[in-house]
Amino acid sequence: MKKIGILGGTFNPPHIGHLIMANEVQDALKLDEIWFMPTYVPPHKATDIWTQPFHRLKMIEVAIVGHPSFSIQRIEFERRGKSYTYETMKILREQYPNSDFHFIIGADMIESLSEWHRIDELLHLVTFVGVNRPGYSRQSPYPILQVEAPTIDLSSSLIREKIKKGQTIRYLVPDEVEKYIEENHLYGS
Repeated sequence: MKKIGILGGTFNPPHIGHLIMANEVQDALKLDEIWFMPTYVPPHKATDIWTQPFHRLKMIEVAIVGHPSFSIQRIEFERRGKSYTYETMKILREQYPNSDFHFIIGADMIESLSEWHRIDELLHLVTFVGVNRPGYSRQSPYPILQVEAPTIDLSSSLIREKIKKGQTIRYLVPDEVEKYIEENHLYGS
């Protein structure tokens, strides 16, 4: 059975924290692959600040170039609109019946798992893997594998804010992501 890690999110923009988290989980659990799964429209966030979905997808592509076991799972882009993890994972389980899915979440998401759509049923489709994040608890009434990773207090919203202020984002995002943001004038750059 193939062991696949899935890191979902808006990736607006993708940053080194995402890459560190994926890499650490893959190594700790000896996963065969990591799929970055960008949501087309986030069901739990306001959409007025979101960059065009195409740009977010391209930024992930350039961020993971060169890592042989990182790839993009485009299912939520193909479905368009809002996607819920339960519905997405149900489809993926049907498409990949010989795969064991590990859904990677940061501690910020662990705190809100009780609010996830059909969480009790989702627990039968995936193994949740929680990764530490500064300022958040990893306590949960749900079964979650815990993985320790180097912590970095970094978020996409911080990066967007720095860009708006004309501040550097060097070393916070991969060089190719920074270049893509500049070339496409994203986030007010």
